[in-house]
Amino acid sequence: MTILRDIETRGTHHCETTTLGVLLRHEGLDLSEPMLFGLGSGLSFLYWDGKGMPFPFLAGRVRPFELTRNLAARLGLVLEVKETTSARKAWENAAGAVDAGRPVGLQLDSYHLDYFRTKVHFGGHVVAMYGYDEHDVHLVDTGPQGGAVRTSRESLARARAERGPMTARNRSFTLALPPRPPRWQDQILPAVRQCADAFLAAPIANLGHRGIAKAAERLPGWPRRAADPRQDLPRAALLMEEAGTGGALFRALYRDFLGECVPLVDDDRLRTGHELYAAAAGLWTDVAGLITKAGESGDAGPLERAAALLRDLARIEHAAMTALSQAGR
Repeated sequence: MTILRDIETRGTHHCETTTLGVLLRHEGLDLSEPMLFGLGSGLSFLYWDGKGMPFPFLAGRVRPFELTRNLAARLGLVLEVKETTSARKAWENAAGAVDAGRPVGLQLDSYHLDYFRTKVHFGGHVVAMYGYDEHDVHLVDTGPQGGAVRTSRESLARARAERGPMTARNRSFTLALPPRPPRWQDQILPAVRQCADAFLAAPIANLGHRGIAKAAERLPGWPRRAADPRQDLPRAALLMEEAGTGGALFRALYRDFLGECVPLVDDDRLRTGHELYAAAAGLWTDVAGLITKAGESGDAGPLERAAALLRDLARIEHAAMTALSQAGR
């Protein structure tokens, strides 16, 4: 049995930034969740509706683990990643880090975790492991999932070994600060520009501001796409607001990141981006509310209004990212 006693089990909104916070606080670097999200250039947009999908999906962040890789590169962190197809080796990788006195990040499918309240498959979930005994493992998950939680070793093994969209091969990872880490404040503008450039130069029409415009085009047809509109539409809205997004499909987190940066960096384009994302966050919450209302009422009117807001949001976010792409230049 090994349980690390010096771990601050602070569960925040989003799984990957929650885990990054645990690992970095253990190394002596305590950054807010919005700052971790922003320095990792985490904001994005994807309208995803493929063959075999039961319902369209709106994603507001970069792919799982890309945020971690971005943050490590930006701050010069020592990121050690291990993957394996062996269940035995997977456990040794995770338990070995804890035995060495370090919390370890795990990417897995949340469906199998004993404590998880919503039983749907999501292979891009990330947790921090800080202890284990012969029966259970001790994890830190998001605040809504309980923060400091436990699950059986068997359930953890199933979650880590699951295959499918966004899964990894029993991925575990640790972070360490380099001997002379760069000042994180100096990395704000490069991180902002990287995020903005990727958003503006998205290679396909389902991504970035063009993806938001595509969502506006497709949204009124969602009731015909749904097997049960009264359940599927409110569930989609719930995912936008409460499924680890921090609210407003991650726009609230990015608004708060920019708000933390404005006093640290004197740049008019940064202030413009903050103002526009403050407006965008409120509109995304309005969109989610209208989608819920359409599902519950069976009335198509709220979806038409939501589509109009999405068209506005495509323009607002394009303007915001255009300004942010030039911040500091």
